[in-house]
Amino acid sequence: MTFKETGLKAEILQAIEAMGFENPTPIQEKIIPLILAESRDVIALAQTGTGKTAAFGLPLIEQTDVSSHAVQTLVLCPTRELCIQITKDLENFSENIRGLRTVAVYGGAPIEKQISALKKGCQIVVGTPGRVNDLLRRKLLKLDEVRSLVLDEADEMLSMGFKDELDAIIEQIPTERQTLLFSATMPDSIAAQYTRKPLEVSVGKRNAGAETVEHTYYVVHAKDRYLALKRIVDLHPEIYGIVFCRTRQETKDVAEKLMADGYNADALHGDLSQAQRDYVMNRFRIKNLQILVATDVAARGLDVNDLTHVINYNLPDDIEVYTHRSGRTGRAGRSGIAISIAHTRETGRIKDIERKINKKFTKKMVPTGREICERQLFHLVDGVENIDVADDQFASYLPAIMDKLSWLSREDLIKRFVSVEFNRFLNYYKDARDLNVQHEEKGARKNKRDGNTNYSRFYINAGSKNRLNAHRLIGLINEQTDRNDIEIGKIEIMNKLSFFEIDSKHEHELLEAFQQYAEFEGEAVVVEPANARPEAASSRGNDSWGRSGGRSRSKGADKGSFFSKKTKKKKRTY
Repeated sequence: MTFKETGLKAEILQAIEAMGFENPTPIQEKIIPLILAESRDVIALAQTGTGKTAAFGLPLIEQTDVSSHAVQTLVLCPTRELCIQITKDLENFSENIRGLRTVAVYGGAPIEKQISALKKGCQIVVGTPGRVNDLLRRKLLKLDEVRSLVLDEADEMLSMGFKDELDAIIEQIPTERQTLLFSATMPDSIAAQYTRKPLEVSVGKRNAGAETVEHTYYVVHAKDRYLALKRIVDLHPEIYGIVFCRTRQETKDVAEKLMADGYNADALHGDLSQAQRDYVMNRFRIKNLQILVATDVAARGLDVNDLTHVINYNLPDDIEVYTHRSGRTGRAGRSGIAISIAHTRETGRIKDIERKINKKFTKKMVPTGREICERQLFHLVDGVENIDVADDQFASYLPAIMDKLSWLSREDLIKRFVSVEFNRFLNYYKDARDLNVQHEEKGARKNKRDGNTNYSRFYINAGSKNRLNAHRLIGLINEQTDRNDIEIGKIEIMNKLSFFEIDSKHEHELLEAFQQYAEFEGEAVVVEPANARPEAASSRGNDSWGRSGGRSRSKGADKGSFFSKKTKKKKRTY
């Protein structure tokens, strides 16, 4: 099928042809004729990068009455990046249609310029819920003639807390409208809330991962996560990808570490101004950056079709988020790789994602220093072999160069030129340790209890409100210290903080381990001696300690999952 067979007008077809497109993607082939022929609500499910914007944009442009300057189509999306990109696409599609105007309205940019654009009149508005709602409250945006409402990535808008804004906006749109929901994932509850007797169109399996993406994972201890990331990046010298982190602070930390270690990387997160975000995004789009370290806000609306890798520095809490992250690579028919760095307690989570997206994950071993050096060496040699040489520019220098290097043999000359770029890898990975988790045989490491152990008491800034319990605290200690034989004494779990004891001879080891970045449930955690905290005075008598009044030990306790259900109790003691 070609675009000419979809029934679109000549002006639109000319614009599409000028953009280099001839045949519609599967979702476009199904959706375009449907919107042109039907007035029913539509739910369209397709992976990111399959052309969803054109699927709804082309037929809505076709149906726009350019003789009226009233807003006829409203497109809502979760992020300003996606808002800007949709607007650019719609402007390109309608380039040959005189009188058709599209205006983008989004937060993080001066509202005055957007107000001025609205006052000039437009038929299509693309916006984020917060800014659209703001303009409605100011009575600067009128939606009483909207015939088509598009919710692009509706699930993400709700997960970002925009439900109230969405509901307020929809209240001001005529009920006699066509609602179009587009996303890679779509929970049934959202479809039922925002559509009426919709037609569902799906390309591939519902809420499934993209077919062109390979899913792999590595298992390491949490404290080795950054070292594993560096090895993964070094194993792929031509990587062009996104590293997804959970929190803004983690995003900043990882990006700063990569840049300090000489990697071509930068960060994208919510603390950046719009000008800073645009600067980083533009550098990434034109490939002045190899690696973008980002929070999930960058998972939507990033207009890059040729990413080679997506790396999950942490697995997301929601499987739908994983689908959107991995969908940033393998776009427009290209292949891509989604890599997850998992710690020892997350292998079950990997299985959950496999079942949900119906894709098999391949477990890989963190590469050794030798493997990385070999890959980097041959990448360098390939670059030398394939580089274009401008003979005329070097002709005048060659005699002096040849004379300067004449004392070197062919073998020595090759070694020296390779070493100029390669020595740093050889030096860095010379004594690199194995980062892969070594599974010990059951009972191989037993810690016989002394009975005369001296304990030191510590504070941690997490409690039952953060879903912390005794097993999960012990698991966190095991993971951060990279051992499971530290004797742990009394544990007191409170609402927002907790106290615990460990064998005093491991006190310095524990504090040193937690000086590295540590997190629990996506938030940074701090461990300090309890006597350094005034809250220590709030601990109660001996009857509030362990259930049996005894002590706990770390052996085997790290089986507690970091994805356990939230307890209903506000305070627990163990």
